[in-house]
Amino acid sequence: MNAYHAPSWLPGSHAQTIYPLLIKGSAPAYRRERWETPDGDFIDLDWVDGPSTAPLVVLFHGLEGSSASHYAISLMHSVKQKEWCGVVVHFRGCSGESNRLPRAYHSGDTEEIDWILRRLRGRFPQRQIHTAGVSLGGNALLKWLGEQGSAAAAVVTAAAAVCAPLDLTACGHHLGHGFNRVYTTRFLHTLKRNVALKLTRFPDCIDEKRMWAASSLYAFDDAVTAPLHGFRDVEDYWLRASAKPLLGSIAVPTLLLNARNDPFMPPAVLPHSHDVSRAVTLELPQEGGHVGFVTGRFPGRLNWLPQRLLHYFSGV
Repeated sequence: MNAYHAPSWLPGSHAQTIYPLLIKGSAPAYRRERWETPDGDFIDLDWVDGPSTAPLVVLFHGLEGSSASHYAISLMHSVKQKEWCGVVVHFRGCSGESNRLPRAYHSGDTEEIDWILRRLRGRFPQRQIHTAGVSLGGNALLKWLGEQGSAAAAVVTAAAAVCAPLDLTACGHHLGHGFNRVYTTRFLHTLKRNVALKLTRFPDCIDEKRMWAASSLYAFDDAVTAPLHGFRDVEDYWLRASAKPLLGSIAVPTLLLNARNDPFMPPAVLPHSHDVSRAVTLELPQEGGHVGFVTGRFPGRLNWLPQRLLHYFSGV
């Protein structure tokens, strides 16, 4: 298969069940670095080192993801093989240690994205810096790119977003129906566990009863995410954090990659050419699922996505 044609054989709704079988070997030999945030918290970054002048690939993970997520492992292995440098940025509380403050992270946290990318640019003023975001991280990255417009070019060379929930209202409600509730249940289990740990230190930060009662992402975001991050309610959060209205303002070369059979996204959410700027390369393959893009014979390989991203970055 040509590495830059979309994979076609594995339905997205089933791909996630075999991801652990597809990861060849362990995670790269990450070097962990901790940054203190301006508000007294911290984030952890896992680095894959390379030549000092090589391009840097910055990855923002998805909901409850980390440097151990299948897409992070496959991308960072490919970065290493290309003799580039890479870093997986952990959102607050996602690196295996609870963060210090009641707040955590959310789909529209562009202030955090901005601080991280500008700090990296200040540290590596001469390097090419390419940044990718997956799912939640992809939406936050696209929103930042749209807000910054041409100013983003002073910070990053190119960008890519994979399976980003561009319309959080549509995607959030979609995850509450049918087979998608299986994924929602898995997310909620992890999210509630993390919030429970936070409540031992900040018992009044949210309504604990509402949190435990939440059986959908809508209810969870209304009870937890919105109040912790300054939104009026879940509708306010989902509306203000969605990246889709800003896609036309992106000025940095950006690959927007979404599979048409992504089970997390209703077809109406997928953007059209008139929704994006001329700087955006819109790719909507028929298959690939939610950050799947599996190729080859069963159980398949996960190397298509990192190859596609690095090919795009190399071309820029």
